[in-house]
Amino acid sequence: MNIKEMQEEILRLKKEKDILILAHAYQSQDILEIADYTGDSFGLSLQAQKAPNKNVLMCGVRFMADTVKVLSPEKHVYLANRNAGCPMAQQMTKEDVQMLKEKYPEYAVVAYINTTTELKTVVDNIVTSSSAVHILKNMPEKDILFIPDPNLGSWVAKQCPEKNIKTFQGGCPSHLRITKKDVEKARAQHPEAEILVHPECRKEVTELADYAGSTTGIMKYAQESSAKEFVIGTENSIVQHLQFACPDKKFYPLSIECVCHNMKATTLVDVYNMVSGKDQEEIILDPALMDSARHAIERMIESGK
Repeated sequence: MNIKEMQEEILRLKKEKDILILAHAYQSQDILEIADYTGDSFGLSLQAQKAPNKNVLMCGVRFMADTVKVLSPEKHVYLANRNAGCPMAQQMTKEDVQMLKEKYPEYAVVAYINTTTELKTVVDNIVTSSSAVHILKNMPEKDILFIPDPNLGSWVAKQCPEKNIKTFQGGCPSHLRITKKDVEKARAQHPEAEILVHPECRKEVTELADYAGSTTGIMKYAQESSAKEFVIGTENSIVQHLQFACPDKKFYPLSIECVCHNMKATTLVDVYNMVSGKDQEEIILDPALMDSARHAIERMIESGK
């Protein structure tokens, strides 16, 4: 069975078995081509809520599948590859947050969506990279603990000078591989290109970029810009996706080291095995845990409008 034949069989089986396939933008092109929706973790969760399908397959990492389950508890949610996790989501625990709240009782705690379901039960609000600035600006609290990514937190703090934002050690291992030297090298090699980076990158990287924003923001910017060359400072799969979307433009990776091995763990064969019933990992969460985490996620949805 070649790639095309496997894709055709997946399309047939997902229709037959009423399976909605969600693919995060960091997945490979062959997976994006058979997905019903692609995008960031939060956007995919909202699509799962709206869709009539009773079965949902997440091609991404575990916290994303968990978020889909929390927002759609009545649905059967599956993770395409059981080993696909998120290192950043494991950097802080529920207990860590409780200790911080005791140390800084006057601070509101805001968590990046890239966190565990358990952690989400003890925070005041949740944000995505695309909604963080808007949500924090509209929070009544001035003092905010931002967890677990200090790079995204410092980027948000720069745009919210009216807030007192504390961050803590951590961050995305993939985006941390991008350095200031990579930006300087890219400027020299591609002087006509615009440099677009994710705010999970180091502060010295985002400060030198032409644009910093979420993955969907980067893709939208590149597609709508009149520029013809771009250096992309996020997971390298985005370079490939943009090349397919904009064949008249040129795209270069800011660093060939910016690869998320957890995202790359999922293959087209994993998707095929799931929809064919050969290997399935269903997300099962405690109802009380989901109810508690759902409150914080719903606050994010409401405050992000």
